[in-house]
Amino acid sequence: MSTTTHPEATIEAHPTLPIITITREFAATPAQVLKAHTDPELYAKWVGPNGITTRIDHWDARRGGSWRFSNVVKDDGDQEYSFYGSFHDITDDKIVQTFTWEGQPEGVSLETLTVEDLGNGRTRLVAQSLVDSIEGRDAWLRSGMETGVNDGYAKLDDLLAEGAV
Repeated sequence: MSTTTHPEATIEAHPTLPIITITREFAATPAQVLKAHTDPELYAKWVGPNGITTRIDHWDARRGGSWRFSNVVKDDGDQEYSFYGSFHDITDDKIVQTFTWEGQPEGVSLETLTVEDLGNGRTRLVAQSLVDSIEGRDAWLRSGMETGVNDGYAKLDDLLAEGAV
């Protein structure tokens, strides 16, 4: 477990559109940040809040590929929460994919992750999620998503510092 203080992500709701934007900087190259989002073994090590285990059920990170993973919460009677989606595009500076929680299959979001090389081994990640409604956007914001985002990115920081990415 890290004792390093990690920066928090900025999470913003667009004032008039059902969009959430997450911005976070990493001490890493754009290629490392993208690899952490497309390599299933790496992704499972960092995604989500502390206290969960991520199991990759299917992962095909390419244009037209799909994915599915489950989060297992040990202190909740081994409760599982599963998510799935499709990769629509993966380039050197962007990933476009869909994201759906199986518990609410009608709530598909379109996610665009872009990376910007800031120089000196630093990268800015901007993740934009377009959901189906303002109400849906606000429900995501009330869900405690910031805990999963910040815990996950702190774990990613540690993996980057260890040279695992």
